[in-house]
Amino acid sequence: MIPAAFDYTAPSTVDEAVQALAAAGEDAKVLAGGQSLLPVLRLRLAAPSTIVDLGKIAELRGVREDGDALVIGSMTTHYDVQRDHLVAEHAALLARATDTVADPQVRHRGTFGGAIAHADPAGDLLAPALALDAEMVIAGTSGRHTVPAADFFQDMFTTTLAPDEILVEVRVPKHTGWRAHYEKFNRVAQAWSMVAVAATVRTEGSRIAEARIALTNMGATPVRATAVEQALVGQEATRETIRAAAAHAAEGTNPTADGNADVEYRQELARVLTGRAVSAAVTG
Repeated sequence: MIPAAFDYTAPSTVDEAVQALAAAGEDAKVLAGGQSLLPVLRLRLAAPSTIVDLGKIAELRGVREDGDALVIGSMTTHYDVQRDHLVAEHAALLARATDTVADPQVRHRGTFGGAIAHADPAGDLLAPALALDAEMVIAGTSGRHTVPAADFFQDMFTTTLAPDEILVEVRVPKHTGWRAHYEKFNRVAQAWSMVAVAATVRTEGSRIAEARIALTNMGATPVRATAVEQALVGQEATRETIRAAAAHAAEGTNPTADGNADVEYRQELARVLTGRAVSAAVTG
């Protein structure tokens, strides 16, 4: 199908983008790569009056260090996140998860911030951002502010972003030396996650000193598996202790039933995949 008519603007600065959104009102959409938005427009599931394209804003691209954090520009493509040496060294979990996003064509066009702001509960970057305690830097007509990932995701496809705000960058605390793995279960290659697990651990000898675990598609927002984390810390990284900790993975989750899986199946997937993800992370 052909999208409904809309006005189009491509600002060159963040301030211009914010002003364009403010002028358009609540009936505007942000184009940040378009891998999710364009299909929605073609199906006429959305008919915005204005599209604000962030593609010309150079300051929104790239990865840099800022003290104890990595700063990832919202318009940095998945491909660039995948290949960035800073991400590989200090936030390996993001690199592992980005490897699983769709296909090479999407990874070359889709953006890190676009996927985060879209807030699809089956998306592969939300849970890693939550597990790594990332912070979202948001710009709007009232200035800039920072929101922790735990507060940013509000509901399915819903974040704290106001109509006149854009996600500028994501600040990720460095997890240098941590081992990581993203375990994803889907029916066919390149599909959305039925369930996935983002796991990163820091070991001291044979013991797990710290663990960060988050789940994809086990609720309307990504879910932190705190019971698993608590069960892992201080334990020897053996098959038995990991399996026992992973048994807690479904606690505090609220998965939905759909044509792919019922609630009980997703809960069992969470337990099995958590065990696999932690084991793979530990063995590095």
